[in-house]
Formats: sequence, structure tokens, C-alpha cells
Amino acid sequence: MSLARSDRPAWQVSALAAGGFVVLLWAIEVIDVAASHRLDRWGIRPRSDEGLVGILAAPLLHGGWDHLLANTLPALVLGFLTLATGLARGLAATAIIWLVGGLAVWLLAGGHSVHLGASGVIFGWVAYLVVQGFVDRDPKEIGIGVVVLIVYGSVLWGVLPGQPGVSWQGHLFGAVAGVIAAVVLRERKASIAL
Repeated sequence: MSLARSDRPAWQVSALAAGGFVVLLWAIEVIDVAASHRLDRWGIRPRSDEGLVGILAAPLLHGGWDHLLANTLPALVLGFLTLATGLARGLAATAIIWLVGGLAVWLLAGGHSVHLGASGVIFGWVAYLVVQGFVDRDPKEIGIGVVVLIVYGSVLWGVLPGQPGVSWQGHLFGAVAGVIAAVVLRERKASIAL
């Protein structure tokens, strides 16, 4: 049975996709632990050739169970909400956040570091959902953005340097990429002249 069946409600497809992403994260962490955390070397290593692979791999990797557990609920909720804006649009937003945020970390983060974890994508989803309604001028999306800001807005302090071992650059560039995604993917609605 395909996720894309037309008789399946969009919210179910969004929930299944967000849930599938989180299951994938947990499966990869199981493999990483069994491999003595050797997969973690595939994180983003700024300005290194091997670090380029990290742009694609880093959001799938985590620095242990606590790191993954901290990202699980936000990935489920925010991934679902992002995909619920329209599956194709949500996937496009995720791709922009993933690639633009990862590339910015690779280009601009401090050297001799490895950046990994889904939190850059999560920060991107927060920013995307908060900004999307305003650029679309859609009251329902603005409402969702306000709720997301109330519930998850405090995490945005994570874009500031300060906590050792936390990639504030990943958080910052993920959030910036989320704003970019909201602007690039805005729905152009015809204005009504009276």
C-alpha cells in the first residue's frame, strides 16, 4: 500500500512520513551504536572534502541516545506540521533547510569540528512554520506559526553560542534556511481589489 494513495487523508500521509523519518533516525542510531559510533565521522566537517558528505548525512546522525531523544518529539511534531502544509511543499521546504543549512555550516562553522544531528532541520522547521503564514498571508498558517512560536520559540535561543558541544551554527543556519524556504515556497495568492 502506497503512502501516496489518493484515498488516504493528507494528515495521515504527513503523520506517516514524519513517523517514518523518526524511525529511520532511531534505526541509524542503533547501527551507529553497534558500529562503535563510527558513523558519526560522516557529520559535517567544515571546509573539508570528506565533510561535504556530511551535508547529506549529518541530520540522520546523533551523538548518542540523549541527543536523539531530545530531537525525537520535535521531529515528530514539527515534521508533521511542515508536511501538513502540503506534502510536496513540506518536502521541498525540508530539502531547502537540509541542504542550505548544511552547506552554510560547512562553509562558515569553526574548523576542527564535526556537526551532526537533526536539530538544524528542526530549527529550520520552526522558522519555516513561524514565517510561512506571514509570507503567504494565510490566517490559518499564521495561527499555526504563532502556536509553534509559543511552544518551541524558546529553543531559538539555541542559535546563540554558549553551550559546549552544541552546534549553535547548525541551529542558526537551519533557522535561516527555514526562513529562506518560507520565502522561496510562498504561495502566490491573487489579491482582491475592491
